[in-house]
Amino acid sequence: MSAELDELYQSIILDHNRRPRNFRVMDDASAHAEGKNPLCGDQLTIWLKLDGDVISDVSFQGSGCAISKASASLMTAAIKGKSRSEAEAIFTKFHGVVTGAHPEDAASMGSLKALSGVSRFPLRVKCASLAWHAMHAALGQDEGGTAAAAAPVSTE
Repeated sequence: MSAELDELYQSIILDHNRRPRNFRVMDDASAHAEGKNPLCGDQLTIWLKLDGDVISDVSFQGSGCAISKASASLMTAAIKGKSRSEAEAIFTKFHGVVTGAHPEDAASMGSLKALSGVSRFPLRVKCASLAWHAMHAALGQDEGGTAAAAAPVSTE
């Protein structure tokens, strides 16, 4: 990756960390899930509002490093308005890129490709994927908002 692209991606991450999108509690959510990274202390909650099969709104709140918060912010922008299956497909593609399993998919990920560089830092992969695992868990809840697993999602 060129130095110019690295700088662009770093500025996207810093912007989403400083001014996270959809950073709020959602009182009327259809589903929610907590995520915790015990290794570094990152923790957040993801809220989803589902209109049938479509994610009509999504938000998050919590604390963590710049990568964790930026990833959650970018994720909320990426999945809002998507169906469950589209959100799951984005999750799968994103996970493949940040873990380094499918780096070739980064080109088709829009602003999410800003996080592709974390694949070079295995400990940071957990920071980047925390919100995504929580979103995945929230999507697995039944219509009443009951999670299959009541415990917070953990990156460990």
